[in-house]
Amino acid sequence: MGASFFFMFSTMLVTPLINGYSSALGAHEVFAGVVTGSMSIIALILRPLAGNLSDHISKYRLSVIGSVLIFIGVVGYCISPTSQLLLLFRLVNGVGFVLATVCMTTWLSFVVPREHVGEAMGMYGLMNALAMAVAPAIGIALYNVIGYRETFVLSAVAALLVFFLVQCVQNKGEAPLVAKRTAQHEDADGKSVDTSTRKGTSAGADGAGIVAKRNKRASWTQAFKNVRVFQKNAFPITLLMLCFSMPYFATQADLVEYLQHIESPVSAGLFFIFYAIILLVIRLFFKKYFDRVRYGVWFWVCLFATIAFLVSMMFVHTLGLMILSAGLLSVGYGIIYSVNQATAMMLAPMKEQGLASSTFYFGIDLAMVIAPILGGCLFAFVPIQAFYPSLLAFLPVALIVYCVYRKQLNQAVSHRTW
Repeated sequence: MGASFFFMFSTMLVTPLINGYSSALGAHEVFAGVVTGSMSIIALILRPLAGNLSDHISKYRLSVIGSVLIFIGVVGYCISPTSQLLLLFRLVNGVGFVLATVCMTTWLSFVVPREHVGEAMGMYGLMNALAMAVAPAIGIALYNVIGYRETFVLSAVAALLVFFLVQCVQNKGEAPLVAKRTAQHEDADGKSVDTSTRKGTSAGADGAGIVAKRNKRASWTQAFKNVRVFQKNAFPITLLMLCFSMPYFATQADLVEYLQHIESPVSAGLFFIFYAIILLVIRLFFKKYFDRVRYGVWFWVCLFATIAFLVSMMFVHTLGLMILSAGLLSVGYGIIYSVNQATAMMLAPMKEQGLASSTFYFGIDLAMVIAPILGGCLFAFVPIQAFYPSLLAFLPVALIVYCVYRKQLNQAVSHRTW
């Protein structure tokens, strides 16, 4: 859980600063936008590959690689003399971020009992949400005092903490088939022998080591063969996450400008602080119910909460209304995030947990790319009062997806599919 907080903290601390830093290095506004958005684009492209790798390679090994790449990327920010080099390190950071998000989610599903996956995913999502709320505020505050490069040092320290924290987990998250094959090898007569019974002999140890190395090489080869984009049972979650994530990421990208347009006196910075506080309370209270309550109950609660949020944002002229709107978003998006994440993992067999995780994140990645673009178009072509009501258009799509896959989604909580 600590590692899940710090890898997200490292990334989110940089996010609100990278555009301005690109401009400070001489980038044109358009190229600065490319640098900022390149991480989302690389995540969208590489997420399926990361999911396939997680099903064939040790989650520990991939998480270590991810943390090292994040560290290299952030250190690169500190030393980049040009915006072009900054783009290169941004891509490196993006690859590390993709590996960390998919592998740690998949790893968690191996560490905890299956009957507690929902509770675990709720806590994992809470750590991510807290990092996403706290890190940008800390990054902006530090930048105003010490500058860009010095602030990025804290991000690098967080990435290092991820590297050291994952060393503390005993279960290394080996792929089930690889672990089984490594535990056995054939003797001279071609019979399968458990290497654990031969630890006392030199031949047994040598044989086990050779088989382990052979299986690791085979795992990497297998991971790159027949790469699949989606886990078929979890595919509805991609569509549902896209629909529910659009209002959240549109708010994240355009809230400041929206409040300025409607001449609201409240501070945009307070919105996500209240969002994080309310989300913390909700997830701590409901964490045990993510494994016990059918998907449909959560879906209807979150659907109506999201509708209420989008309507309430038309009238957010007081602090009280902002707190109300933040609370509605924490229910509408914060709860469905954890429910969808747990459902995706429970719908998929154990051997495809990595692919299920990447399938879940694929919908989020799409929303991260589409929402800022859509927000810009809405600002340009519709009255400001119609900005949030326009986002209601995604919710009927979510309702259709739920109605089509209702039985499958509701059965996930009973664990019948694995």
